[in-house]
Amino acid sequence: MDECCYGSPEEKESRRISRQIDSILKKEKSKTKNELKLLLLGTGESGKSTFIKQMRIIHGKGYEESDRRGFIKLVCQNVITAIQALIDAMDTLKIEYVEEQNLNYAEKLKEVDVIHVTSLQSWEVDAIKRLWNDHGVQQCYDRRREFQLSDSAKYYLSDMDRITAPDYLPTLQDILRVRVPTTGIIEYPFDMSKVIFRMVDVGGQRSQRKKWIHCFENVKSIIFLAALNEYDQVLYESETDNRLAESLALFNTIVSSRWFQESSTILFLNKTDLFEEKIKTSHLANYFPDYKGPSGDAEPAKKFIEKMYIECHKGRHKPLYTHFTCATDTENIRVVFESVKDTVFLEHLDSLNLE
Repeated sequence: MDECCYGSPEEKESRRISRQIDSILKKEKSKTKNELKLLLLGTGESGKSTFIKQMRIIHGKGYEESDRRGFIKLVCQNVITAIQALIDAMDTLKIEYVEEQNLNYAEKLKEVDVIHVTSLQSWEVDAIKRLWNDHGVQQCYDRRREFQLSDSAKYYLSDMDRITAPDYLPTLQDILRVRVPTTGIIEYPFDMSKVIFRMVDVGGQRSQRKKWIHCFENVKSIIFLAALNEYDQVLYESETDNRLAESLALFNTIVSSRWFQESSTILFLNKTDLFEEKIKTSHLANYFPDYKGPSGDAEPAKKFIEKMYIECHKGRHKPLYTHFTCATDTENIRVVFESVKDTVFLEHLDSLNLE
């Protein structure tokens, strides 16, 4: 006889709830079977958030006009942050303004509180243009490896007329270049037809890394981003530590971790565009003496940096896949991610429920 004929109403209700929970758990298990968790790691400013924005453009909902309007404030804040960094560096590096009146403009711009900036006032626009066109400031910009300046500074400061036009609407490139430090952990699911890629983006600065531990469970693959152009720069947090050396140390820690012994590693050697521009005037051997290649030649320098990461990964039984990337180039990321997707699919075909 059916079990529902036995027991008190409370017991019957208890069994009903138990069956309901089992059913929900079964559905959830089936759902997670079709989900691949990818952890996005790397030091601060390596391009993780830019990569996520590209995924949203390529595989997500993109950026509607209303979304793009929301970036106006962030672009304006990035402009102020960039010009203030240059003003501070002019002082630190003891560089004179060629146009004397620009010192007054600099003093006024230093007083702007970036947190409260939502748009740029006409006097600010005029002052920023004057400063950016000053030969002293250009000389300061050429020495940017000696201080902290966003990679997007030149991109925005060279295009002030467009950015400050009354009908300005941020382009996808403007959005990709906006710098907003990631604090904490943000998850982004991207539906790839039969499989959901759940990407987890975490803050890269040293202060954020202790939060990563919560993300480590069930990670199928790690995507580690390293900025190639940082070989001659120092950290925000420490003026004595080389950024690329810090990235290599973090990569070594991650691939050696017990948490990731069953995860494959995908390495994006990022910011190839900035690296190729910088390598012409800044010799890699000055910062990494083991490099014996020619100065000013990007290809052997890229291969040398790639080899340093490969050395860190030696002895692991899960594979390492490397790609040279430019995270602000949508087409480049589209091609690279197709390759990544195929790699991850093939590797986890057995665990995916693809009927």
